[in-house]
Amino acid sequence: MSETPPDASELTATGAEGHFRRLESLYRSAPVNRTFESRIEISGPGHARIRFQVDESSFHAAGAAHGTLYFKMLDDVAFYAANSLVSDRFLLTTAFNLHFTRPMRAGEAVAEGRWISGRRRVLIADAHIIGSDGEEAARGTGTFVRSHIPLSSLPGYKS
Repeated sequence: MSETPPDASELTATGAEGHFRRLESLYRSAPVNRTFESRIEISGPGHARIRFQVDESSFHAAGAAHGTLYFKMLDDVAFYAANSLVSDRFLLTTAFNLHFTRPMRAGEAVAEGRWISGRRRVLIADAHIIGSDGEEAARGTGTFVRSHIPLSSLPGYKS
């Protein structure tokens, strides 16, 4: 059973919206994201969405998206859903369970993540991907812990 996410006023003195926009900036600043055409949106506490393009550059030899793309997008969207509830520290993934449900072909796909439980040290979030055909392509659940890295120390986490 899910816990209730903290009230947005609990997040930061500048408010939840500012924290969400800085997390979106952090996502865009990550060098790995130069490899993937993607856009993140944090719509509220515990919720994130990444729209991304699946193209031939991410295909395996049989002509569908390689598992690295599934994992990257599911981990990222679950991470940002969880980190939307933590305004002082960068979270780290400690475990991620992924289930492939169908191949992804070329086109736009959407990964959606939501926080499930945990508030203090360990947070759990789940995620799924809807492929360009409108069908679920994968789902997963991640476990995240607070690191010793202050979000404010990261150049990409800016106002």
